[in-house]
Amino acid sequence: MKTPGTLKDEEILRLDHQICFSLHAATRAFNGVYRVALKELGLTYPQYLVMLVLWEHGELPVKRIGELLRLDSGTLSPLLKRLEAGGYVERQRSPEDERSVTVRPTAEGADLRERAARLPRRMAEVTGLSLEEIRDLRARLNTLTAALDAAVPEAEGASG
Repeated sequence: MKTPGTLKDEEILRLDHQICFSLHAATRAFNGVYRVALKELGLTYPQYLVMLVLWEHGELPVKRIGELLRLDSGTLSPLLKRLEAGGYVERQRSPEDERSVTVRPTAEGADLRERAARLPRRMAEVTGLSLEEIRDLRARLNTLTAALDAAVPEAEGASG
């Protein structure tokens, strides 16, 4: 007999009962909305995330950007090259450590921030959620992410 709050064996592997799929579907839906909204800025969603980090922190080493965005250097380097080619960022090798590269927004990249400022409100409106519901959802997702990170051995990490 099924106890309240449990699923029968034949139900447990249903796609619509998987939190991973719900998160995947929500991510794809967000990416679609962002793709359209970011088109006028000339950015892809991953490029937008890089710019958010740089607008918040200013100049940062590539390694730190990767840590903040949970991206490895193989993914991040092409993003930075395209942003640099677009005139939004500049990269510079550290004179103290040739292996370290810092990135900072250019004047054009800083100007882009003003145009991007209305985007978060537009995205919030699209969700149909209140500001309080968005804060709650973000907090729950952060808690979920921390729990999942703790469950993954360090060698496998969550960098990508």
